Formats: sequence, C-alpha cells, structure tokens
Amino acid sequence: MRTIVPLLLVSFLFSGCVTTHQPANAPAPSNAQRIRSLYDAFGRGDVPTVLGSFDPNIVWMEAENVNYADRNPYRGPQAVGEGVFMRIGQDWSNFRVNVEQLIDGGANVVALGRYTGTNKSTGQPLNAQFVHVWSLQENRIVRFQQYTDTAQFARVTGVWK
Repeated sequence: MRTIVPLLLVSFLFSGCVTTHQPANAPAPSNAQRIRSLYDAFGRGDVPTVLGSFDPNIVWMEAENVNYADRNPYRGPQAVGEGVFMRIGQDWSNFRVNVEQLIDGGANVVALGRYTGTNKSTGQPLNAQFVHVWSLQENRIVRFQQYTDTAQFARVTGVWK
C-alpha cells in the first residue's frame, strides 16, 4: 500500500494520448504498437498498466546529468515508479510526454518527442526535446534509455543560474 498511494499521484502526470483497441482476432501488436499503448497508458494515468509492462528486471537509465539520473541504473518497476515517476510528480506541474514519432526497429523502438511542463520550484516552463530507446523481449520491456536536453532541464530547475 505504501507504494500504491504515491504511484496513484503519478497517474496524473501524463495526458493527451488517444487509446486504440484491437479486435480479438487481430494479429499480435508490433513492439512499436506496444510502446504506443504504453504512452497511451501514461496519458490515461494508468500507472499499474505501465509498470505491469516492465520486465521484473527492467534496467531504466535516465539521461546523464538530469536530476533523476542520480540513481541510475534503476532496476525493477518499483525503483522506476518511486525514483522517477513519483519524483517527476513532485517536481513538475502539467508534465507531459508528447510523442511525435515512433521508429520500429523490431526488438528496439525509438520514440521522438518533447517534454512539457512547469517546474514547481522555479515556475519556469519546460519544452525539451527527447529520445527514448525501448528494448523488448518476449513482449516485456527490459530496458529503457532516455536522451534529452539536459541543459534546458538544468536551467529550468534552477541548477544553472
């Protein structure tokens, strides 16, 4: 219960994605479709679905020099939920992950987009480019690597004056 309550707070972090449903007789979704569904779950605030798509041994890497990289690598869904998602919820208002393009590389899927939000401490807006690299095995997410505009994060959060 200690973990569930804070994770529910994270459920309001991501929005703006449209959910699509597949008919029962449809072919299995591609890995890119799985990742699109993951972003849709973020958008609905469905944190249990997001964490449930992770392999129990997922390795999650935040971009170097982003304040959430201090615990890299995160191992396991609980570590990601507590160390990344909950902290984002504490630090940002209206934080959004806006996916502009997905590139299907089979076992690896690349997402291109922008983060937007307002830092709660400084009141400064964020509009930072990102790249996410997702690795999947047997329909489970086993690895995540983030790349983003770390200079903008530092400026907006007040690390750089």
